[in-house]
Amino acid sequence: MALTTKGNMNDQVLYEEESQSDRLSRKSKESPMFPIAIGVCTLAVAYGAYAYKNKGKMSTSVYLMQLRVGAQGAAIGALTLGMLYTMYKQHIARSSGN
Repeated sequence: MALTTKGNMNDQVLYEEESQSDRLSRKSKESPMFPIAIGVCTLAVAYGAYAYKNKGKMSTSVYLMQLRVGAQGAAIGALTLGMLYTMYKQHIARSSGN
């Protein structure tokens, strides 16, 4: 259980316990690209597990290392796209709307 803070009218800080599902939903609202990056990483790992049977003569450790790097690259790519979209929305779209 995590503790979250909530301010009220008197600027006092209230602490309340937060379940894992509440924390995940709050974090998803704060940063919507993070769950998408986790999903992309999961899809890359699922594809790698499916393609494992066609790895040829490559050793298992080398194959798994390449799979890990590919999955991390997919997650970083999704986070980068999310960051670029957020930057566009906050800076370029706002200034062109004036």
